[in-house]
Amino acid sequence: MLTPVTDADGAPFWEYAAQGELRVQTCADCGEPRFPPRPCCPHCQSFAGEWRPVSGRGRVWSYVVPHPPLLPDYAEQAPYNVIVVELADAPRIRLVGNLVTHAGAPLGSFDPDRVRIGTRVRVVFSGGLPQWVLA
Repeated sequence: MLTPVTDADGAPFWEYAAQGELRVQTCADCGEPRFPPRPCCPHCQSFAGEWRPVSGRGRVWSYVVPHPPLLPDYAEQAPYNVIVVELADAPRIRLVGNLVTHAGAPLGSFDPDRVRIGTRVRVVFSGGLPQWVLA
């Protein structure tokens, strides 16, 4: 399994995910959620931030189905879906992931022909990685 490369700003996201929690960095001054994580709020320019839990529910905002040739680590799993999820309780936040049949399922477990924009999904976790299943 490939693991994410983290930086100081994004490390808390992955630490919470490893605990089965979906949290989004939020400005402690104006309350604006921000993703990807960064030191300064793009809304009010404050450097105060905190990590707030979100429901983990959303909808497929966009998607793609990659086909070979791909990076070698992914070629054997293709075709599979890569979705962009718009969070229900933070609609300006969009997370990238995969729609799977259940937590821990392989990338190609959900038939890519069934993915539709607007489909309701919810987050699940496997090995500290967020995945998405039908809501």
